[in-house]
Amino acid sequence: MSDLLTRIAAVLPAGTVTADPAVLAARASDLSGEPGAPDALAVVRPASTAEVSAVLALASEARVPVVPQGALSGLAGAANAATGALLLDLSAMNTIVSIDEAERIAVAQPGVIVADLQAAVAARGLFYPPDPASADRATLGGTVATNAGGMRAIKYGVTRDSVRSLEVVLADGTVTRTRRDTIKSVSGLDLTGLIVGSEGTLAVITEITVTLRPAPAAQRGVVGTFGSIADGLAAADAVASSDRLPATLELLDAVALDAIRRHLPGLTLPAEATAWLLAVTDEGADGEEDAAGFERAFRAHRALSVDLSSTAAELDELFSARRALQPALQALRGASLNGDIVVPRGLLGEFAERLAPLADKHGVVVSVAGHVGDGNLHPIIAHDGADPEQVHAAYAANSAIIALAQELGGSMTGEHGVGTEKLPALDGELPERNRELQRAIKAAFDPLGILNPGKKY
Repeated sequence: MSDLLTRIAAVLPAGTVTADPAVLAARASDLSGEPGAPDALAVVRPASTAEVSAVLALASEARVPVVPQGALSGLAGAANAATGALLLDLSAMNTIVSIDEAERIAVAQPGVIVADLQAAVAARGLFYPPDPASADRATLGGTVATNAGGMRAIKYGVTRDSVRSLEVVLADGTVTRTRRDTIKSVSGLDLTGLIVGSEGTLAVITEITVTLRPAPAAQRGVVGTFGSIADGLAAADAVASSDRLPATLELLDAVALDAIRRHLPGLTLPAEATAWLLAVTDEGADGEEDAAGFERAFRAHRALSVDLSSTAAELDELFSARRALQPALQALRGASLNGDIVVPRGLLGEFAERLAPLADKHGVVVSVAGHVGDGNLHPIIAHDGADPEQVHAAYAANSAIIALAQELGGSMTGEHGVGTEKLPALDGELPERNRELQRAIKAAFDPLGILNPGKKY
């Protein structure tokens, strides 16, 4: 293995390769709480596609596993270290290569921070829709690898819906593009869509071409509070089912609200609410009518209060509250398991009703929050990670929550990915033949199985 590192160091710039134990420990795990392997081989920080290709060619020859990594802001263990692996830190590949206003596309490297890309295209009057809660720290490559969703998915779709094409390096070092950058192309199988969401198991993404939209109009938001989670979910369903589709529709329950108040005491959040619902429109001239429709839906489902937010400062505060969900729940007890279930929207009420006794049974604190407009909730289990009993209870409750979502015809993950955390639940969702097909695809891309082993499948 030392010979491999010597050979990699010989073809990469000085300082690109390190086996420093402190650096390896810092790159071992993402934010999921899932432990990464403590015995990875080295961290390699390439700065170009050619350098990634050289690393993979050498790793393939030596049959050494490679784990692509970015900001490690993921929540499923998808970028966690593997035993004996090269940790391929792509964060230095952080250039926005081009923004084409006429074609409405941007080309960027995987280490670009999502919020930076959003700001750069906004300065040109354009819009990159995917908006994960971690946009200010998540990399574009990481969100492509997990097919991240976010708060605008109800209207604009998930990351896959905004990715035009990819430049990737295959396991043997071959560099290829998944398709041309034209708007339409059906000349081959959809390799772009296949690699998006593959969690680094099929290829290493080195360049991303994304589709841009015209900048939306100024936003208006309607925020309502409710005396029960059932009323909040019913109001959300009424909004999502109407002819006024919001750009954002987000829910927080009483547990989440309490945790966020503690975490960000400067925010103004209602003390009496059991549920908090935010609907946002970006429809410009029609936005006023949209907001009026949201308000009617809220009041029709027994809202305790309804407020309109139309200034940037007011909306920033509301989005800040929602973005604080995961860190606030983690701070509540010191650790958190971050659920990502999806159920048919009409069954969200049943899911929430059955979740409460499930939490009581396992003796855990669970919040219910998330993207109610597309049925994607993030039940977060706050616990003390240093207490083995609490850790055991949290994982048992998480398994039961996933099983409940699957029983209701839903999925264990809508946007965080499978990683290592959700591997045990795959059998409850995918028929064995489906899993065989996925493993066959993996083998076609990566016959030696060196790319991010132990994840996704």
